Amino acid sequence: MAQCESCEGIFLERGDLGDLVEAENDWHQHSGPKTAPLPRISAEMTAPPPARPQARSYVETLFGDS
Repeated sequence: MAQCESCEGIFLERGDLGDLVEAENDWHQHSGPKTAPLPRISAEMTAPPPARPQARSYVETLFGDS
């Protein structure tokens, strides 16, 4: 983890981010049944494909790009 001296932003390495996710998951496990743990970060993970924009109306679905 590193912190910028001018803007005080915090920069995490992948391992640091994984540690934060683990801590978040631990917290959620003890906070009640309504919360769900975050997915584990692994090297095999890839970014999801970009979401297709949703039509604003039914008519737009008829004439929009398919």
